[in-house]
Amino acid sequence: MQNNSEKALALLIDGDNASPRIIVGLLEEIASYGVASVKRIYGDWTKPNLNGWKGCLLEHAIQPVQQFAYTTGKNATDGAMIIDAMDLLYTGRFAGFCIVSSDSDFARLAARIREQGVTVYGFGERKTPRPFITACDKFVYFDVLNHHATHDVETHRHRIDRTMSRGLSSGQPVQTLDEQDLDKLRNAINASSNEDGWANLASIGAHLAKQASDFNARNFGYTRLSDLITDSGIVDVEWVGHHPKVVMVRLKK
Repeated sequence: MQNNSEKALALLIDGDNASPRIIVGLLEEIASYGVASVKRIYGDWTKPNLNGWKGCLLEHAIQPVQQFAYTTGKNATDGAMIIDAMDLLYTGRFAGFCIVSSDSDFARLAARIREQGVTVYGFGERKTPRPFITACDKFVYFDVLNHHATHDVETHRHRIDRTMSRGLSSGQPVQTLDEQDLDKLRNAINASSNEDGWANLASIGAHLAKQASDFNARNFGYTRLSDLITDSGIVDVEWVGHHPKVVMVRLKK
């Protein structure tokens, strides 16, 4: 079985819907999933809106793909990305696809790739439509990538205040853990727990990934799910074993 460091990934970036400021954080994130053996970015490179990308393409070995706009109001870039993605999928070489866009047009592509048993990682803005987010196995927001690349969130972590929103040191907003998020945690714990109500944190994380592809501890200013779930105030926590220790949690009664 391949470990993450050996998994071949295809990285496809919608240049019209992403900023070059995310590239360092994006590539660091993707490196934890596998090796991006294909890295392509799509757009009309004759237009000035993509000038910011040109400086980092050579540095990060990203191949620009030129796609002229055929007519006003139609996005030919999306079509080119989808065609290339399907061509790459049919080679059978890739364990996963990384689709970088905030466009709902890629929802069906993500679903089709998953139908083939291949993992889809999505990356986009907070405004990304839910159909694309839920079509991915995992979805990461751009602001999380930016913060993770330049800051150690752990040094800024504190207990969640449900009445006040918190901010990252970078000045970007941190999502507040609301009642809907707490319900997702409770459901994951219940689904993963034994007869005594105790659940392995790893099992909870796996269930959350299936239940909500964009549920990520970093959205709330935490680097680890264990810190988030402890500070949520809804669980009792026990550390079991020695090397390694296993985190077990149980909903408070």
